[in-house]
Amino acid sequence: MSGKVLVVGFPPEEVEGLRKALSVPVFEVPEYCRDWVVGEIVEKAEKLSGSGYWHLRKFVIMHDVDNETLKDIMRSVKSLNLGRIIFATTTETSLTWRLEDLLNELLAEDEYFKAARWAREEAEKRRGLFLDLGKG
Repeated sequence: MSGKVLVVGFPPEEVEGLRKALSVPVFEVPEYCRDWVVGEIVEKAEKLSGSGYWHLRKFVIMHDVDNETLKDIMRSVKSLNLGRIIFATTTETSLTWRLEDLLNELLAEDEYFKAARWAREEAEKRRGLFLDLGKG
């Protein structure tokens, strides 16, 4: 397997921590790649130069990793306590997108799931309250 991890939004010291913690090669994606197609970035990852510390959010994009490796990567990254991170894997479709479009889609999905989690938690609180009233 030729798995890779592409990272955006991490300062240099955190990138070094990721490289030490992960068994898969980690590549920073510099800002000049934001208009590139993701598949091209994956192909040229080893040749990219520059910092990936240009986005306000942190992204870990995994390419060509099996399920166990994916779980290990996520577990290892989370154990470093680097703040809120958006995880993604490449797909046949995402490999044809511009990086900027993919990051925007990932941000939208993250906001959706965050809102859904909040709504679920709020519903749980209300359900408990109503159940208590009904028992009175």
